[in-house]
Amino acid sequence: MKILVTTGMPGSGKEEFLQCCIARGAKPIRMGDIVREKAKEFGLDPSDSSVGTLANEERKRYGKDVWAKRTIPYVGGELVIIDGTRGPDEIRAFKHAFGENLKVIAIHSSAATRFERLKGRGRSDSPMTRADFDQRDRRELEWGVGEAIALADYMVVNESSIADLRSEVGRLLDILVMKK
Repeated sequence: MKILVTTGMPGSGKEEFLQCCIARGAKPIRMGDIVREKAKEFGLDPSDSSVGTLANEERKRYGKDVWAKRTIPYVGGELVIIDGTRGPDEIRAFKHAFGENLKVIAIHSSAATRFERLKGRGRSDSPMTRADFDQRDRRELEWGVGEAIALADYMVVNESSIADLRSEVGRLLDILVMKK
């Protein structure tokens, strides 16, 4: 079993990385979906603010690795991609559960590139102003995304075209999937 975990700031390209992995037969697990499902159970609206607040409150109440621990039971199969790790405690929980089978991949893009991508998404949680974007980045950094990026086994820089990203991801997957 190979487990790949992505981390990175919003808009860096984690979803495109995930899609490349799915195309190679990976089972996708989105940590954000697990948070959104919990928000739905609590009857919260699906806005970024509500979901983000819930994620924060659960981390304070149950520990910074709560979302990783809630994700682990969903992992199974030959190749799994877990999207959305937010901090070092989550990485440690995954490493404890999966050991050498786990590799952390950081996806990096500049703030300017990420802001333009996020504005263009048109999702309910997309920041429309630079102030909203900066606030979201601060929240992500408070959760430890910067530290998670620093702990990554591999880094993919995504400042160019989708075709270039797909090519880079393909090369990386060739290396990771071939390693035993």
